[in-house]
Amino acid sequence: MVLSRERTNHRFTIPNIEGNPVRNELLLGLPSQECDSIFSQLTFVQLRTHDVLQESEEAIQYAYFVDSGLVSILSVMQDGKSVEVGLTGKEGCTGLQLVVGFMSSDTRALVQIEGTGFRMSGQGLVKALRECTVLKQRMLQYAQMISMQGAQVAACNRLHEVDERLARWLLMSQDRIGGNVVPLTHEFLAHMLGTRRSSVTVAAGLLAKAGLITYNRGHVKIENRERLEDAACECYDLLCRHTAAWKRESK
Repeated sequence: MVLSRERTNHRFTIPNIEGNPVRNELLLGLPSQECDSIFSQLTFVQLRTHDVLQESEEAIQYAYFVDSGLVSILSVMQDGKSVEVGLTGKEGCTGLQLVVGFMSSDTRALVQIEGTGFRMSGQGLVKALRECTVLKQRMLQYAQMISMQGAQVAACNRLHEVDERLARWLLMSQDRIGGNVVPLTHEFLAHMLGTRRSSVTVAAGLLAKAGLITYNRGHVKIENRERLEDAACECYDLLCRHTAAWKRESK
């Protein structure tokens, strides 16, 4: 694995692994010694829609540092049904259980929107984290953010209407993938929100009628971000404020 650093105007910009620029926020700005230890073990991979990166109650073979796209963290029931309890984009990774010494997962990590990432073996990461204190701290902090996200989403699913939850979910997705188009079907949205497809269709219709989104052939386009924030439940604002506060505290 070859690591290089691009420079613009003689200033450090973006680390590069075999020609692939690193955008994952956990990996950016690590001390050089940790870069040498971690980056040499990373493999650049394509993340395809519906790929399962880790499965509930199974050993974690790999951790994935997401570079683009979107990964859903799902709680899986015994009958096979599942509901989304978290979202991971370029701000995070899968396999957080490894940081505290657990080698199996309690959740499923499913690629929801295709993208790219950097893969590292679970055992390799556990060994590297013994020396990579900055990355370990970042991953522990991100684990707390995911835990906070899961708790808020659980409350949201119980207390708020589907159209409010859909608005919240679209905003969270846009924050992670950028742009104003989210490539998802109503069926998949229903799966993520833990509700019926017909309920998502009605909720999307309400948002579309208000001019906030448009929907065409499996793509939801956000037409008015500001008004969509107004239409979302309070959970989106709470998640943003908690995350922003913790990021300030971690500096």
